[in-house]
Amino acid sequence: MLLSIIQGIFNKKSDTALNELVWKAKTGDEKVMNDLLIAFTPFMKKTASFVCNRFIDESDEEFSVTMVGFHEAVLNYDPKENASLHTFAHLIIKRRLIDHIRKEAVRNANVLLSIDNDEDASTHEYAFDESSILSYSEERRAEERREEMAEYATLLKEYGLSFRELAEVSPKHADSRKTAFQIAQIIVETPEFTNHLIENKRLPMKQLEHIVEVSRKTIERHRKYIIAVVLLLNNDFTYIKEYVKGELI
Repeated sequence: MLLSIIQGIFNKKSDTALNELVWKAKTGDEKVMNDLLIAFTPFMKKTASFVCNRFIDESDEEFSVTMVGFHEAVLNYDPKENASLHTFAHLIIKRRLIDHIRKEAVRNANVLLSIDNDEDASTHEYAFDESSILSYSEERRAEERREEMAEYATLLKEYGLSFRELAEVSPKHADSRKTAFQIAQIIVETPEFTNHLIENKRLPMKQLEHIVEVSRKTIERHRKYIIAVVLLLNNDFTYIKEYVKGELI
């Protein structure tokens, strides 16, 4: 029963209802915690596969690490401080998986070096050390950032936007930028508004006029920037979102 409620929450994007379930799980309701783990299994698989750069299934050790990371995220999630459970959990899971990958690399390096000591050292050369592991992790993160930027650029292009154009139309004043972000968040949190944007490639101006406290002219002036923020918030761009986290309410 509870699982069907959770799935209904996902369909309606009800943050309030989801936060209530998270609170129950945090306060010791194991049934709710287990249902959250089941409901978020597809999300966990997708996140683990993205971080590990290969398909991760429930039988993989990395999936166990991912579940531990999600469990940790639920226990530490604070809707007042974190943008969304999905984003927060993605970050925690990624950190735990990277830690796991590093530990496995060190363990494998030690095994190989141990074998090397028992044989002719001149026949084996192993470059497994902490610096190389950290270097690999940094390179992987840099590659993930590039992939996100390329994916975001492609998405923006569908709406006739580009990074260069956004730099030109970006609100210069902090208050204007905050207002644009608030409007974007309203759109993201209202399914019919989001669907209108996706289907028509334009903002639901009439509906927004009755909700927000700024004029239609102001919305129009920041239209491109608002659309870009909606596309950012409505997709799994973890690295890019980190740059704008301070703008979120």
